[in-house]
Amino acid sequence: MAPKGKVGTKGKKQIYEENQATLKFYTRVILGANAIYTAINILVFYSSSTFWTWLLLAFALAVYLGSYRSMWAMAKPVFGEDGSLLDGGIDLNMEQGMAEHLKDVILLTAIVQVLSSISSYFWYLWLLAPARALYLLWVTILGPWFSADGPSAPEEVNDKKQRRQERRQMKRF
Repeated sequence: MAPKGKVGTKGKKQIYEENQATLKFYTRVILGANAIYTAINILVFYSSSTFWTWLLLAFALAVYLGSYRSMWAMAKPVFGEDGSLLDGGIDLNMEQGMAEHLKDVILLTAIVQVLSSISSYFWYLWLLAPARALYLLWVTILGPWFSADGPSAPEEVNDKKQRRQERRQMKRF
């Protein structure tokens, strides 16, 4: 049964603590994926590693760095002079927020990176990120813009129709 009444809001302290936990979780995801990828490519497949193996690792690191840095900046708390929490930052666990997309990018990159230890063809799964971005662009911005009705021109009522309407109105009264 759903609770009745107003939905509770989160306090500054709760947002701060949840943001710290979220950042800690995604740090572990990033470090784990990089450890697995690097260990497998150095210990098992070192002889077959190519320039592209390490270039794609650098690409993944750049994606991680950009996404994590953005999340960190969004969640940055503000403390007062006395050390009290003034602002907990933007809630990273909020639905339909930018942080949700950044978390998806980190998880997609980690999954693709670990799977690419098996085969380099798994890197093509990373094309899901721009496909999702184009889908969201179409659904939220371009689609409604293209399907919006233009400014409707007022219909020109010709004199004959106008006189007929006036006569009908006069008959009613």
